[in-house]
Amino acid sequence: MAEAPQRAYRAPCPGCGAPVEFRSAQSTFAVCPYCQSTVVRQGDTLARVGKMAELFDDFSPLQLFAAGRIQDKPFTLVGRLQYSYPGGRWTEWIAALDGDRTGTLSEDNGAYVFSLPLELQRPAPPAGELRVGATTAFNGQNYTVASSELVSLLSAQGELPRLPELGKPFTVVELRSDNGLVLSLDYDTSPPGAYLGRAVQLEDLQLTGLRDESAKDEKGRGFACPNCGAPVTVNFENSKSITCASCNSIIDLTQGIGGELRHAEQDEPVRPLIPLGTLGQLQGVQWQVVGFQHRMGAEPGDDEHFGWDEYLLYNKKRGFSFLVDAEDGWSMVKPTTGAPTLASSNATNATYLGKSYQQQYAYNAETTYVAGEFYWKVERGQKTFNRDFAAGKSLLSMERSASELTWSSGDKLDSAAVAAAFKLDAKKEMFKRNDAAPLSAASGLGCGTIILIVVVIIILLIILSTCSSSSGSGYRSSGGSSGGYSSGGGHK
Repeated sequence: MAEAPQRAYRAPCPGCGAPVEFRSAQSTFAVCPYCQSTVVRQGDTLARVGKMAELFDDFSPLQLFAAGRIQDKPFTLVGRLQYSYPGGRWTEWIAALDGDRTGTLSEDNGAYVFSLPLELQRPAPPAGELRVGATTAFNGQNYTVASSELVSLLSAQGELPRLPELGKPFTVVELRSDNGLVLSLDYDTSPPGAYLGRAVQLEDLQLTGLRDESAKDEKGRGFACPNCGAPVTVNFENSKSITCASCNSIIDLTQGIGGELRHAEQDEPVRPLIPLGTLGQLQGVQWQVVGFQHRMGAEPGDDEHFGWDEYLLYNKKRGFSFLVDAEDGWSMVKPTTGAPTLASSNATNATYLGKSYQQQYAYNAETTYVAGEFYWKVERGQKTFNRDFAAGKSLLSMERSASELTWSSGDKLDSAAVAAAFKLDAKKEMFKRNDAAPLSAASGLGCGTIILIVVVIIILLIILSTCSSSSGSGYRSSGGSSGGYSSGGGHK
């Protein structure tokens, strides 16, 4: 268990007189837990500077005063900030560390990054100069600009080392490195605040004092579908899109469910091979299928299209991952914290965490059908430019849109293992893909038959080679037409 803080400061709230406590010497702002007044420390007294908006319930397992350890050092969660941006909302928790330091545990749908303030060795450029996809360096480390979003503070709780003006938009730029680091530049101050972090797993933080699961509302939120009136239940507080099970309409949740809901109708429903809600054990973790999307792709300048399916998987401690069903096999990927390095924008190899990957496909992708619940704003017709890389069974995928560059990493999976994981062994033949060994089906053939097949192939190759030489034409690999995979969309 984390040790108690060495010092604490307490003073009466100027709004209601209740005690307001500061556990960290770095905290200058706090929100009174009784009257929601926003207060600022002025010497030994507190001054009221406003009233904080109500928190939205994000169903997080974290809460104030949960304690843990990072790099074997104790910390306590003493505050949180809730933000919105065009794609949805996310939460940042303020962690009081040993001594007078504070860190940030950023949370987005079960994925976590622990960051510390960083003093830049050179001034950060204006936010407009950091274009998505561009590369730059800070403090001797190379980064790729992954996103640039206009955000605003929705609400806050507890004690805080900084407090952006409530509701006032400002830019947050995220940069990622090929060794898994993420650098956040927050332009609510001048110069902008800089915070450097990397991904963490909740179980590795040895957390105590987590939210009581029995106190959570597991029934979700319900509303009537704006298209057909059927009941729709939202299971994740931060979901940005959901589909109606009755009419298949895609419903936009980015503005909440209290007002008029925007929706888009979908025709020609696609039935996923793995039903929504199914539980499965993959890579030692139990996952639930909560979303499904069908996507189509084509190489630039090519009218030949190919399709693949993506299943959105959820685990309370691991967050979200993607199970991808493509013609060339199954794979499981999740968004990376860092950004792989490309020698140039047209380079055909990428490096990430010391491993080199070779490009397999480059193609334009479009979402054509969705079902279930999603942590990003999903729309039929969403388009991205994708590049897929591989190193043996290890995979990398890049998706680029106008405002975000997202990388995902993962591994190929055996089709039989996927069927078994979701207890669908009776359908295992339907899970087989083109990644099966080419001679596996011929294991029962005699040696003479196999030799005859080889001879015929050699003769055909000689004929084709002769034709090619005489005509001057060549052969082009089908590239992306054999399938691909994607991260499934960006995330904050």
